[in-house]
Amino acid sequence: MAVARTEPDRNCPLCPRLVEYRLAVRAREPDWFNAPVPSFGDANAALLIVGLAPGVQGANRTGRPFTGDFAGDLLYSTLIDYGFAEGVYQARPDDGLRLVDCRIANAVRCVPPQNKPLPIEIATCRRFLLATMEAMPKLRAIVALGRVAHDSMLKTLQLRAAAAPFAHGAVHQAGRVRLYDSYHCSRYNTNTRVLTPQMFREVFARVREDLG
Repeated sequence: MAVARTEPDRNCPLCPRLVEYRLAVRAREPDWFNAPVPSFGDANAALLIVGLAPGVQGANRTGRPFTGDFAGDLLYSTLIDYGFAEGVYQARPDDGLRLVDCRIANAVRCVPPQNKPLPIEIATCRRFLLATMEAMPKLRAIVALGRVAHDSMLKTLQLRAAAAPFAHGAVHQAGRVRLYDSYHCSRYNTNTRVLTPQMFREVFARVREDLG
């Protein structure tokens, strides 16, 4: 049986609106990554972190999830504190940062206009998220950053929305995997205090405790 692809091609044609935007940014910023952003971390990890989509000046520029924008500052410092990453995060893909028993992927691999993927784009890209999960034989924990990532994970894990509503700090069981919800670590959420660093840390403290 053929193994499903975990990553789209550099010139993935599946979402016309995202293709158009990607080509426009490539023309404007030819030195940026400007392609579907691949997962970061070992496929043998027990923890998968799922974000929404690459930021235009973050992962779309650097080619590594959550690298180069504010969300990465909070995420990677938290991962280091709880032993899910080693090294020093310097907001660039060659900074030597290494994930430990952890992998990071986005629900949508291409940068969307205004950071807002359409439902059809989320659904279309779910094949890569599902393949990423299926390629992780030791997967035990998934942290969904934000409601969109949560909703996409429910469909991927075949959980009913009514049985697993999104709430910061909530934990849902799906067979051998636990799904942990967090508000997204965006600058907007932290500036408005929807999410504080302590709230974010508490999610990963729970994951660390559960994984041992």
